[in-house]
Amino acid sequence: MEPSTLQNVVVDALEDIKAKDIEVIDTSRLTALFDRIVIASADSNRQTRALARNVQEKVKEAGGEVVSVEGEETGEWVLVDLGDIVVHIMQPAIRSYYNLEELWAHNPPTPARRKAGAAAD
Repeated sequence: MEPSTLQNVVVDALEDIKAKDIEVIDTSRLTALFDRIVIASADSNRQTRALARNVQEKVKEAGGEVVSVEGEETGEWVLVDLGDIVVHIMQPAIRSYYNLEELWAHNPPTPARRKAGAAAD
């Protein structure tokens, strides 16, 4: 699946369950491990787990592959590895503390919808 298509599936799945502050960071020029990072916030452990499950389901329905999932036990930070895209679903305090957006700031994050329409593969 093309990264831009996969990105759209992920963002739609996150929006379905009301994820907040969804951002997409293009990492294709920074690492060969993955093309994009998607970061989203959730209000509770239950919501982070529900968002992660929805992302997994929607990606599989679209014909994509889920490589691995980490952090479902606690639900504070759930990582869904989709190969070309790594999805981080975090509670706001955890997101603020780790500040992944700054870590990958060589390409500043953009709002998910704007990036989704402009992504080039």
